Amino acid sequence: MTVLDQNTAHDLTARIVDGPGGYSGVDGDEQWAAEVRRLLDLRGATLLAHNYQLPAIQDVADHVGDSLALSRIAAEAGEDTIVFCGVHFMAETAKILSPAKTVLIPDERAGCSLADSITADELRAWKAEHPGAVVVSYVNTTAAVKAETDICCTSSNAVEVVDSIPADREVLFCPDQFLGAHVRRVTGRTNLHVWAGECHVHAGINGDELAEQARTHPDAELFVHPECGCATSALYLAGEGSFPEDRVKILSTGGMLDAARQTGARQVLVATEVGMLHQLRRAAPEVDFQAVNDRASCRYMKMITPAALLRCLVEGADEVHVDPDVATAARASVQRMIEIGQPGGGE
Repeated sequence: MTVLDQNTAHDLTARIVDGPGGYSGVDGDEQWAAEVRRLLDLRGATLLAHNYQLPAIQDVADHVGDSLALSRIAAEAGEDTIVFCGVHFMAETAKILSPAKTVLIPDERAGCSLADSITADELRAWKAEHPGAVVVSYVNTTAAVKAETDICCTSSNAVEVVDSIPADREVLFCPDQFLGAHVRRVTGRTNLHVWAGECHVHAGINGDELAEQARTHPDAELFVHPECGCATSALYLAGEGSFPEDRVKILSTGGMLDAARQTGARQVLVATEVGMLHQLRRAAPEVDFQAVNDRASCRYMKMITPAALLRCLVEGADEVHVDPDVATAARASVQRMIEIGQPGGGE
């Protein structure tokens, strides 16, 4: 390390402050980005960032995407160290699929309201109430819940996964109630039981906001994440003719990016976490992407700050660990999903 590099590293790390909302004190500027890239090279690490991360984090990353796609990239990467900028269950999934690699998360306190809405104990109790039922869990779950799961799913293949299960078998779907309701509506399956969990960000994007945005932007397309509380409202608006049906798209984050590259619309309303707008605008800069709710920001995702990432690379913390037996069982549920069909986009 040169004297200049040493001074840069010291000056930046000396500014880091740890508080209730996470690490702060460092701006995501060009000097910071250069230091991040230098430290990644020193560690022989690859940097992965979720679509909902801060723009500065996305821009400095080697790869940006949904959690499952990033975990698969981690497994295929030549580097032995993975730095995962996302919430904790996502870094766990990367560790599950890459057990021999070191997986770091910039702040292990970055949780997830959806993943936390069901525990392994709660799932075991639910299974006991429905003996013989097949458990389908969204990938947005902890490793311990995945270990109690028969088949994982993503938001883009949840319908396909449920359709693969014999019609006479009960299905327990967890943890997202809005994605579960979407799957039940599409499959018409009456023996599908849905856990009452939710992502606090997506649940907060409501039907009234959606209806108002549709009224004031009549020529826009509408991209809605199936975790949203407004997904049913979007389909209702299309059904009653308030919004043309061909302009309402229920999509995973990966599906949104694909649709963005293909859309002929000049404006698109987006119902998901606001961090997604950064990738959509990069994918189709000629399109005006606007959030249905511009307050839909995940405080856990935003705990992965420039300061947190710098601290992670300097200290090699926080390392993610998953019990080997739990990891083996969890890996099996993900593998069963992959065997059914291509998992596509994660969230």
